[in-house]
Amino acid sequence: MGIYEELVWRGLIKDESSPELKELLNKGGMTFYIGTDPTGDSLHIGHFSSFLISKRLKDAGHHPILLVGGGTGLIGDPKPDAERPMISVEEVNHNFECLKKQAEDLFGFEVVNNYDWLKDFTYIDWLRDVGKYFNIGYMLNKDIVRRRLDEGITYTEFSYMTMQAYDFLHLYQDKGVTLQVAGQDQWGNITAGIELVRKKLGKEVYGFTMPLLTKSDGQKFGKTNGKAIWLDINKTSAYEMYQFFINSEDDKVIDYLKFLTFLSKEEIEALEASNREHPELREAHKALAKSVITFVHGEEAYESAVRIAQTFFKGNLKDLSYEELRQGTADLEKVKIEDGTSLISALIAVGACKSNREARDLIKGSSISVNGEKVNDLNYVLNASDAFNGSLTILKKGKKFYYAVEF
Repeated sequence: MGIYEELVWRGLIKDESSPELKELLNKGGMTFYIGTDPTGDSLHIGHFSSFLISKRLKDAGHHPILLVGGGTGLIGDPKPDAERPMISVEEVNHNFECLKKQAEDLFGFEVVNNYDWLKDFTYIDWLRDVGKYFNIGYMLNKDIVRRRLDEGITYTEFSYMTMQAYDFLHLYQDKGVTLQVAGQDQWGNITAGIELVRKKLGKEVYGFTMPLLTKSDGQKFGKTNGKAIWLDINKTSAYEMYQFFINSEDDKVIDYLKFLTFLSKEEIEALEASNREHPELREAHKALAKSVITFVHGEEAYESAVRIAQTFFKGNLKDLSYEELRQGTADLEKVKIEDGTSLISALIAVGACKSNREARDLIKGSSISVNGEKVNDLNYVLNASDAFNGSLTILKKGKKFYYAVEF
């Protein structure tokens, strides 16, 4: 099947601007762009789906350009429910450099910054050369604007659409871009750009959106315990990413495989059958984790993540490096204790037990491990000299409850 049919099968096309798009995508040779504003210093898993579409198009013979909005990022794309906080020029510039390097390293895309062509406009020039092509009624009819009218939308946010539209015009003139790809929440901005190019130059350009990746309850996909899943390994470890995918919802994992991997239709359908017939094996989840982590961080990081997971499930903690132990306990609260603290006191401090009596019963019943070793001694004390790296000690209650203390 052609790239258009593949994108449709994967569920990656929601809105499209023209019936000609199918033929154009299958033919190849289009220069297209996808954009993101530098509101953070790393891409996250929500970006990953969008950028994989760009790689799919690249592999089908199209040329991708990533626009990191150093100019639009200073304004802020309207949110559905509230105005975005302004961020400083210094922060935007820092974030741009981080995202540029990340995108080049991960995807090999050409990266541009719209600050380069927006910064020299005067207000009068903008109104004369760009603003006169926008009808207020047309702008008010855009979904994101309509949704904000009752709560209130500032002129600054309202004007964002004109900036993104101009990006399309500039990239068409400067780099021959004829296609914009974005998430479904950007449909109004895409069509505004298409209209601007048509009105100002009399040329036809195209766009399509992809559905937002969501959980079963409709919430955006990409967070765990309130934290975003970042592509920067220093912000989200490979093990954290592994746990995120392994614990994906069963009824959504096949969608995630279609969105986030390059596995073939046949491979995904086989995993779908396995997920339906033997959900306890979590083969689809494992394939998802392996595909994404290997692409983003490499085979070694993936194997380390699996090793950590298997060791914490059933294994010897001493087989892991200190860094792997830190990854495995990243979500655990680290309770500070003094050198020589009794095990009974430590168990109460971390919340594993509510009383000295309960702690003693668990220790006598061989239900407590310290750094992977069962402890039956009621007088056992925790020493920094026995800790991993002289600082981290891991307690385990029963088969699956872990706690961490630091000296």
